[in-house]
Amino acid sequence: MKKTKMTLVSAAALLMLATMFQSAKPDEVMTKQDGMYVVNTTTLGKKVTGYVGATPLKVYIQKNKVVKIEALKNQETPKFFAKVKREMLSKWNGMKVNDALNAKVDGVTGATFSSEAVKNNVRLALEYYKKNK
Repeated sequence: MKKTKMTLVSAAALLMLATMFQSAKPDEVMTKQDGMYVVNTTTLGKKVTGYVGATPLKVYIQKNKVVKIEALKNQETPKFFAKVKREMLSKWNGMKVNDALNAKVDGVTGATFSSEAVKNNVRLALEYYKKNK
């Protein structure tokens, strides 16, 4: 009887552990790569849209400073979004996270919606980093 109870308790414990490990997903939003935190706004900012749709970014942060911002695949007009990438994304580089959150970065003329979406995604990424680092 004792052996049966012990077996049942062990089986229940194993089942509980297996369930816990199965439901625990790695963070899909923030990863660590080469000593940097990388915040991906694909799911974080899925409702942040530019002119055509979502404008996901990867924000690279090291030692509490923005290293770089990389635009991910999107449906924005290539001609206008290329201008956003060229003129805007580097504006946050080198800034401390708190300074970057408060920075007043100008948008790109002719790409207002895309510019606003990029600013909102950067803000979401930096806020996520602060809460989850």
